[in-house]
Amino acid sequence: MPGRFAAWSGGFRRWTVLDDTVGSVHQDFGICELDSGGFIDTHIHSFEESFFVLSGEVVCHTHEGAFRLREGDYGVVPVGAAHAWRNDGSEPARWAEMLAPQARLDHDGDTWPVDRLPDVPAIDLDARDPRNRSFGTVQPGNMEVGRQTQDHLAASASMRTALLVYSGITVKMMVDSDLGAFLSTMFMVQYEPGGFAGAHDHPFEETFLIVEGETDAVFDGEHYRLTPGDVAWAGVGCIHEFANATDGPVRWLETQAPQPPARHSYRFDRDWAYLTEALE
Repeated sequence: MPGRFAAWSGGFRRWTVLDDTVGSVHQDFGICELDSGGFIDTHIHSFEESFFVLSGEVVCHTHEGAFRLREGDYGVVPVGAAHAWRNDGSEPARWAEMLAPQARLDHDGDTWPVDRLPDVPAIDLDARDPRNRSFGTVQPGNMEVGRQTQDHLAASASMRTALLVYSGITVKMMVDSDLGAFLSTMFMVQYEPGGFAGAHDHPFEETFLIVEGETDAVFDGEHYRLTPGDVAWAGVGCIHEFANATDGPVRWLETQAPQPPARHSYRFDRDWAYLTEALE
């Protein structure tokens, strides 16, 4: 449990998967768990907080209201925005959390308790409601290219479910500038059988949490087989690649910090190899 939360929370635990202790300089990625009846009182951060619910139900209370979130729901809490968490359900709730810029939860000056938000009843998240400005939902069906009809889109946050599809890879943006984030992104990636992304790197950090299937990955020449629950990280300039290792889909939650630049966010080795051959 982060030390600064101990005095104003109950039943809360956090596993810090990635921070400066393993080489990251831009993000803090962790898995949070809140017991039934658990709570985190109203507080603010000097960093941006993005999250994705993995299991159970949890209420996120902000100035927009109190929203009951379930598996597949996600959201962003801007810098300095008051928010609180509670678990009204009968089972523990778990969510993945990405903090940017890198949190310093063991130091003063990152997180402050503030006056409680007004009591309001918790409501289920309606991703289609145009008044919703900070939350969304993504389910496995949202990643299926053949199901992107207008009716299906309208039932799942309208055009925010639009997909980027290439080379057997499907990408669904979740937390980005359109949802109000400025310092990071969070999205879902799915590889079909045979899906492959060749060696490349970025001018930002990436974290990958496998949620379904298996993928063969290479990070700076080291080979790994990643399975559900595994977390991988690519620092700035780390050359990495992925290939679906099974006959079914593989999905993972991916985060980036800082946000990608408008151009040149990917540097594929094959492009520069092509140029080398052309110059010869």
